[in-house]
Amino acid sequence: MDMFLDLIISLSRWCRGHLSEIALALLATLLVLFGPHLNAWLQRTIGGLNFVLRTLLFVVFCALVYGFGLVFTSPWLAQGLAYFNNYTLAPVVLVAFLLLGVAADRR
Repeated sequence: MDMFLDLIISLSRWCRGHLSEIALALLATLLVLFGPHLNAWLQRTIGGLNFVLRTLLFVVFCALVYGFGLVFTSPWLAQGLAYFNNYTLAPVVLVAFLLLGVAADRR
């Protein structure tokens, strides 16, 4: 049991040094999974507009939602993950990636 706990603590310490990259990977995967739904909703919403205006709104939407979303929310997620202690951080990260993998497999 001590060997298992030592492994979890070692993995958590490694994760703690890479929290910003882990948070970015989690959010990027979420955007890849749910991005087509957002794009479909936007196309339904602005579908009747002029081509130039529709294209401009799509570019602005993508820059704001995808670009700023990743830039501003990944530090918040990294900060939230930093609250977990060394016994829970690695299992939480593994479960999060496993759940994203299951969600991606279902799509």
